[in-house]
Amino acid sequence: MEEHTHILANTCSFAGIKPIMLDLPYPAIEAEGKNLSYANLLSIDYCGSVSELSAITQYINNENRISGERCSLAKTLLGIALAEMMHLQKLGELISLLGGTVDFVAKGQNGRGRMWTPEYLAIPEHAKSMLLADIEAEKAAIKQYKMHMGQIRDKRVNAVLARIIQDEEYHIMVLGILLGQL
Repeated sequence: MEEHTHILANTCSFAGIKPIMLDLPYPAIEAEGKNLSYANLLSIDYCGSVSELSAITQYINNENRISGERCSLAKTLLGIALAEMMHLQKLGELISLLGGTVDFVAKGQNGRGRMWTPEYLAIPEHAKSMLLADIEAEKAAIKQYKMHMGQIRDKRVNAVLARIIQDEEYHIMVLGILLGQL
């Protein structure tokens, strides 16, 4: 008796995907000195409900769920996720320089906080809803970065945050174009 096997395969190739970000340099990762309050603020940007870790996870989840049917869109989401990974890495460096701990806990001013959880993510079913949720998350990140820049009196740290904001604004533009193509 001949056995029939049906092979399932995702034919969307992700080879050569690059981060989707502005082609501008980042400022040096420097701080004027140790400052645990600043490190705690940045821990919120690193792994809070509105954070780079949340953005990466949401983009990767969306990419995974649509890669079989919308390869081009999935590749773009993965490229944005790669840029968010670079932001996460830069924030981690700043947190360490400022004397903080990179431990997936978003800390308040008192140093206590909440560990990152996937409960922070929006997981819509359809591509249009995914893109709308991603745009809203980018807008929330920009708002939060600007708020933190108003509380941080270290021009070196703020220069890095301002550069990250430029990428987030670029992501909103790219996502808007994708939304218009659906």
